[in-house]
Amino acid sequence: MGIVSPGFHGRSRAAGVTLPPGQYLVEDFPVLSAGPTPRIAQQDWAFVIATESGQRHQWSWPELMALPSEQPTVDLHCVTKWSKLATDWQGVSLDVLFEDVETGADFALVHSYGGYTTNLPLEDLLDGKAWIAYRYDGDDLAPEHGGPARLLVPHLYLWKSAKWVRGIQLTEQDEPGFWESAGYHDYGDPWREQRYQGD
Repeated sequence: MGIVSPGFHGRSRAAGVTLPPGQYLVEDFPVLSAGPTPRIAQQDWAFVIATESGQRHQWSWPELMALPSEQPTVDLHCVTKWSKLATDWQGVSLDVLFEDVETGADFALVHSYGGYTTNLPLEDLLDGKAWIAYRYDGDDLAPEHGGPARLLVPHLYLWKSAKWVRGIQLTEQDEPGFWESAGYHDYGDPWREQRYQGD
């Protein structure tokens, strides 16, 4: 008996596609979560940016929908080593949400419905690098993928793109989130293979 099952051709690597180190291509959109999937109705959803001084900027779902949106097409890279290329989203750039936010903070701790958190440098949320995404592939974002809205930060591993996002706390000191406290890398650059602390 051979060591490779009949019909198995290995993991997909499209010709001419450059992937971050250790990644392989998928056609589907795997669902990975740290706990149960929260179910938040749009009318109950709200998003808050809280500054280090305690100032709060808040948007309801209708207020988010009234803001100008963008339709980025981005590649996704999961720390579990799968990559999905050219994914289509719709959402509001964080640049729009931060227009009236005055802060001297350098870091952000992102909070989700369900208790999940993740940390990022504030600069990684600005200058066209991140969105609050509410549509995927032409449809409303499904709960298993973070609907009604998730953070989308495609230049970092996907755990930084917090599902079911509800707010951002701006901080002067970097504070680890859920996976970072469990040994995942604080930054998570897929091109530098920053999966775990020490990478």
